[in-house]
Amino acid sequence: LQEVTASSRHYVDRLFDLDPQKVLQGVIDMKNAVIGNNKQKANLIVLGAVPRLLYLLQQETSSTELRTECAVVLGSLAMGTENNVKSLLDCHIIPALLQGLLSPDLKFIEACLRCLRTIFISPVTPEDLLYTDATVISHLMALLSRSRYTQEYICQIFSHCCKGPDHQTILFNHGAVQNIAHLLVSSSYKVRMQALKCFSVLAFENPQVSMTLVNVSVDGELLPQIFVKMLQRDKPIEMQLTSAKCLTSMCRAGAIRTDDSCIVLKTLPCLVRMCSKERLLEERVEGAETLAYLIETDVELQRIASITDHLIVMLADYFKYPSSVSAITDIKRLDHDLKHAHELRQAAFKLYASLGANDEDIRKKIIETENMMDRIVNGLSESTIKVRLAAVRCLHSLSRSVQQLRTSFQDHAVWKPLMKVLQNAPNEILVVASSTLCNLLLEFSPSKEPILESGAIELLCSLTQSENLALRVNGIWALMNMAFQAEQKIKSDILRGLSTEQLFQLLSDSDVNVLMKTLGLLRNLLSTRPHIDHIMSTHGKQIMQAVTLILEGEHNIEVKEQTLCILANIADGTTAKELIMTNDDILQKIKYYMSHSNAKLQLAAMFCISNLIWNEEEGSQERQDKLRDMGIVDILHKLSQSSDPNLCDK
Repeated sequence: LQEVTASSRHYVDRLFDLDPQKVLQGVIDMKNAVIGNNKQKANLIVLGAVPRLLYLLQQETSSTELRTECAVVLGSLAMGTENNVKSLLDCHIIPALLQGLLSPDLKFIEACLRCLRTIFISPVTPEDLLYTDATVISHLMALLSRSRYTQEYICQIFSHCCKGPDHQTILFNHGAVQNIAHLLVSSSYKVRMQALKCFSVLAFENPQVSMTLVNVSVDGELLPQIFVKMLQRDKPIEMQLTSAKCLTSMCRAGAIRTDDSCIVLKTLPCLVRMCSKERLLEERVEGAETLAYLIETDVELQRIASITDHLIVMLADYFKYPSSVSAITDIKRLDHDLKHAHELRQAAFKLYASLGANDEDIRKKIIETENMMDRIVNGLSESTIKVRLAAVRCLHSLSRSVQQLRTSFQDHAVWKPLMKVLQNAPNEILVVASSTLCNLLLEFSPSKEPILESGAIELLCSLTQSENLALRVNGIWALMNMAFQAEQKIKSDILRGLSTEQLFQLLSDSDVNVLMKTLGLLRNLLSTRPHIDHIMSTHGKQIMQAVTLILEGEHNIEVKEQTLCILANIADGTTAKELIMTNDDILQKIKYYMSHSNAKLQLAAMFCISNLIWNEEEGSQERQDKLRDMGIVDILHKLSQSSDPNLCDK
């Protein structure tokens, strides 16, 4: 280190010279020495050049020329490695440069902005450093009018530091839309491009910004029209892609209709073009991910995309790149692409998931694409979490198809890797994987048996105890599907796995979805006579308690109806009936719901009665007498006069 730094020491020593002219010359020589020389940059940082440069930059007595040259050298040091940027941040470079923006000298301001831009685009810089002082943003907005360089750098700083809704709101409230809009027609390409990038991050998943953009016009032209012009094939690719992202965000926010020609005829085809083999890896990734987001919730767009430029087949190439026979002659490029090939796979899975979200024919086409199921199965065990998540999403989308559950999913034993993914995965993967499992457990799915044998009940019961609402819903939902028309052993295993305590916990869950699925589970458990009698003989007391609890609680009609249906199932049991007949409280509740104002609840209550009184069943006479004494017959007479034909018939 000593030898290496010795040759660089004189640069730092000259910064301490008493003659200001010599200091200036020293800084200029240093600037020339570090350009493109990472080793030299590191040496100077080790030798302590940064604190001295920052001191000179902030000194009122320094000439403007010296301060400007210091900012240039610091900017050059920041261009090096991430460690360089860390060293600069440790010396509090950002407050010093922001202070410099208050200078009246434009050249100095531009040098400070250029350096700030370089620091903020580094992944090691926390974006929040831009927002610590509220006056900074308004000052930057004011500087936008100074020169095309201030415009370019400030827009670049904003687009890199705008992460999430809080930052979007701050920039929006400081007039970002109005201040940046006119830059879209600047004579400088760089300014136009950075302004466009700003809008793409400001509008992303932000309805407020999107709704505002639709009505903004520049030189008599509305922003959506300006974005469409920037989409044209003769424009540079990054401009096409970024304007497509702006229009996509505006469409998803509801600011532009999904059937608008600027989406159907311009944005969608542009994004499909980005997925072709001719494009660079990052363009293909961004194109596919943006397209997946654009069409995610709209069936018609999914259909249009699926038949545009053979997209489904084109995406299959995402899994074969870069291959050993790639035509890449640039070694650096090949190295980069090999490191990032997983991003292509992730993007393809995402887009397939969106394409297949609703349409059965599209799902069939996707699954028939070469080795598709193998690719998904491989994706489920990739080391990169984002690829695993995208593969699970894709599988989930395809698992909505009854046809595929019976065929492709079975042929490839998809449930195996899926069960593996469910073992200690992070929540975001668990939510999608457990939703997929719900589909694989539907009664017509051949995967149901092997999943059960692989310990699914235990896994799902543990999900019902999760803090995460989506996981609780999916856990109970999957158990409900599992219990549907299942054999008695499975039903007993579910009840054992859940425990009565947990069942009550779920029945008192604050979320109505959890409650409905739990009632659905109970209803499925209590079907077919021998099962009803068996379960009620072991858990009767607790289940009757739960039913009482819900019928007395403040619940919506659907919840009460589902609960009365459970009672009707219990009434259908041979020995289980007695649990109702000996419970006067429950009988009074059934009577109450027969006279309820809601017909659905009246019908469900009558089901309970009819299951209790079949003539051919043992003890029916005593049951009929008891119900007659309670005044049930009088209510039935009244209901037979009802204007509702269903009630009347029943």
